[in-house]
Amino acid sequence: MEKLDLKHDLKYLYAPSAKKIEVVDVPAMTFVMIDGAIEPDQTPGTSPLFAENMQALYGASYTLKFAAKLRKQDPVDYPVMALEGLWWVEDGTFDIRKPGNWKYTVMVMQPDLVSPEMFAQALAQLRKKRGDQPAFGRLRLERFCEGLSVQTMHIGPYASEPATVDRMQTFMHENGCQDLVGLGGKHHEIYMGDPRRADPAKLKTVLRHPVKRM
Repeated sequence: MEKLDLKHDLKYLYAPSAKKIEVVDVPAMTFVMIDGAIEPDQTPGTSPLFAENMQALYGASYTLKFAAKLRKQDPVDYPVMALEGLWWVEDGTFDIRKPGNWKYTVMVMQPDLVSPEMFAQALAQLRKKRGDQPAFGRLRLERFCEGLSVQTMHIGPYASEPATVDRMQTFMHENGCQDLVGLGGKHHEIYMGDPRRADPAKLKTVLRHPVKRM
């Protein structure tokens, strides 16, 4: 059985240094995605819709993983990748310090072997096993190309992210890059730790913003 080590192969995107900020060119990759918005007076940790979307997203990702591993021809084993979130606003200005009106896409990267046909079969399996839940109809398989971006590893609680974003923006200014968040780009977080289990001071989150050269 072939084994894919996606985390190792894409280490430069999923395990950047926390000591420096860097420019990367992110290639097109395949993701299972689902969109939503945090309800008024809720947070991602308390939002019923966010919890529903997360269950559907992980259900699809693990169903695809086991389908690839158990297929009769060319079985492949691979780890389910980290949860990622794209965050933005549709009215006003995106502000990392004010998450009240944020929209989101949460997603999990998939190996290139995952096809639209595999995805459709995975959804059919989920519906057969769990019933036709509304969130299953919101899932999609899509290629996403982020392109030129600035990123770093943030270590610490989510509440302290604004200071890291400030460092990123200083780096952009000093290196001739324009931050595209709020100009069609989206604030990108990759969650390398589980907030339910990890010490908040040790949480690791990749922060990435699309940019263009000035």
